[in-house]
Amino acid sequence: MNLPAGYTVRPMRLEDAGMIAERSGDYTRALLGFAKHSPEDVANYLRDPGFTPETDGWVVLDAAGEFAGSATAMAHNDGTRMTLEALSEDPAIVEWLLERGMQRATRGGSGEVVVSVGVIRQDERMPEILAARGFTIDTSIHRMRITFDGPVEPPAVPVGAVVRRGALDETSRRTAHAVLVEAFRGQPSAEPRPFPEWAAARESRSTFDWSQLTTVELDGRAVAVTECNDNFVSTDNCGYVGRLAVIKQARGRGLAKFLLHDAFAVDAAAGRSGTILHVDSSNPTPAVALYTAVGMRADLISDIWRRTIQPA
Repeated sequence: MNLPAGYTVRPMRLEDAGMIAERSGDYTRALLGFAKHSPEDVANYLRDPGFTPETDGWVVLDAAGEFAGSATAMAHNDGTRMTLEALSEDPAIVEWLLERGMQRATRGGSGEVVVSVGVIRQDERMPEILAARGFTIDTSIHRMRITFDGPVEPPAVPVGAVVRRGALDETSRRTAHAVLVEAFRGQPSAEPRPFPEWAAARESRSTFDWSQLTTVELDGRAVAVTECNDNFVSTDNCGYVGRLAVIKQARGRGLAKFLLHDAFAVDAAAGRSGTILHVDSSNPTPAVALYTAVGMRADLISDIWRRTIQPA
């Protein structure tokens, strides 16, 4: 499959982050009225140690050398899963970028790869393109948000719980990572990376600081974690809960609600207008109901289209 006549492609570069964020913002504002990604979020993605712009990203240019499209292919953990993002106003360029991404998914591999593409529900064009390529909807991701109407009172710490603020040394970081691994075990699309990669990814983000990680202990054992960041401060003046995890044995004791209300209080005290998080609707825990119960509402839903492809 070839690009339409007059267009060229080059490898992505880190300095493309601002341009991609601007074009992505134009696309999502037309559908939603607001930008889905902040410039910082895009830059963090391109700096992630699991992503190599020179081999995993492409920028399409028109005859005048202006931006006409872009795509990224991000492999996860053992390479059996990959997320593709393709952006262009031209369906033919989108098709070409998806094809390039799927070729990247199987390069050098020996087994099948599950490829995922997220599509905003308001997008009427992309579902047709993906369905024609054998993709089907597997789940949906809800962006949940709460807007504060005044100060937020910090919640009472649950009886018997000890709250640890920050993860400023490797021991505390490994402890938090172990909670994430246990809490998300059996959920392939949510399992965290091995510790060295997970820690390096956090270090690479301009919007994250280890002080934003909170751990809760019961009986001397870490059982729950929130990992927050500033991904949506510049665009929405909102804090962001990147991860919330409670191990199975500690569920039902109010720890998740405590950590959410705690995040709200921290964000409100910092002058934020609200808090945002994302949740997979297929999460085996009643996560969507939990977030709704604490006052959060979905302001964006993306369907996750998936296809399993075999190695070339």
